[in-house]
Amino acid sequence: MSNTQQLVILGATGSIGLNTLDVVARNSQLFSVFALAAGQNAKKMAELCIAHQPRYAVMASPSAAQQLSAHLANTDCKTQVMHGEHAMSELCAHADVDAVMSAIVGAAGLLPTLSAVEAGKKVLLANKESLVMSGQLFIDKVKQHNATLLPIDSEHNAIFQCLPPALQHAQNNQQLHRHGVSKILLTGSGGPFLNRDIDTLKDVTISEAVAHPNWSMGQKISVDSATMMNKGLEFIEAKWLFNCDADDIDVVIHPQSIIHSMVQYHDGSILAQMGNPDMRTPIAHALAYPERINAGVKALNFSDIVDFSFTKPDFNRYPNLQLAIAACRAGQGATTTVNAANEVAVNAFLNAQIGFTDIHKINAQTLDAANYSNVQSLDEILECDRLARLSAAQFITKVTQ
Repeated sequence: MSNTQQLVILGATGSIGLNTLDVVARNSQLFSVFALAAGQNAKKMAELCIAHQPRYAVMASPSAAQQLSAHLANTDCKTQVMHGEHAMSELCAHADVDAVMSAIVGAAGLLPTLSAVEAGKKVLLANKESLVMSGQLFIDKVKQHNATLLPIDSEHNAIFQCLPPALQHAQNNQQLHRHGVSKILLTGSGGPFLNRDIDTLKDVTISEAVAHPNWSMGQKISVDSATMMNKGLEFIEAKWLFNCDADDIDVVIHPQSIIHSMVQYHDGSILAQMGNPDMRTPIAHALAYPERINAGVKALNFSDIVDFSFTKPDFNRYPNLQLAIAACRAGQGATTTVNAANEVAVNAFLNAQIGFTDIHKINAQTLDAANYSNVQSLDEILECDRLARLSAAQFITKVTQ
């Protein structure tokens, strides 16, 4: 790794983006920041531009870009400010770029991430929605353009680390069973409501839903963890990342979040990847793969671990998880639909328009009402996503009336 890798970080002001910049700063001889992209947080982006001096910075809207330019006007920062999805996509495909961290939350990350894939870049995927929305199309493009796809979600990164080298290098071409793998065991903490009385879930407040016991995350992903829709989306992502079927994946509740996921082999062995719950570990692993670098994360102290527990998920408590697994079995249109509906429903919950248990209701109603039989091309995927959002919004209106 003699040459410095040039990075684009999509979602720079979010928790994954900031953790990536932390790892990069610890290993500045190996990585430099080519471009940063973010949504609307111009003040935070200005701080990042001054600290990391990227060549480019992209904001989602013209107004946010203007704010960023104003923040940088009286500094010595030479970063060129741009805006919009097209600019993000252009920079992801730039000839000077080696790797792209895809960490924009939700469907907004899809097109820039695909642009990086089509340019044959190393793509560090923290945006699970890209695969949930466009699985087959996405994976086909990875193969077609000889891109490298490395998972950043702690669970998928753990699974990747526990796979035999032949499967790690196969980039979705090999069958798990041919390499002795019998199951992928996807762990989840169960979120903040693992032991709460199910009958009181309808009364969950926004502040309760975003208070994850182990991880520091954005609001949307925290709510998804509380409903376990996040695990459902990860289930779908695992199917595509590891070229397997829904029957090859089991979800295991592990409240301590020390084992990040496991791989079970035909001989009875189970390999687990463990570590403190800190996203810098999977980020550092993917950035330097196949080498290992300093992530700034303390090693586990086993004498401090009081308890290690595992249970099966209760679908009465987590109906969104069951819904996502059913969508995974139903195919591309169903997963695109359920992802879109969930984004709209969670947003409505965070805006106090609907209750916590209404999120599942909206997702299920949207999936039931959808006609998603033929969703293959990018245009069909985006149209399916658009229609699902409209449908979810209509169901929300009915709930709020």
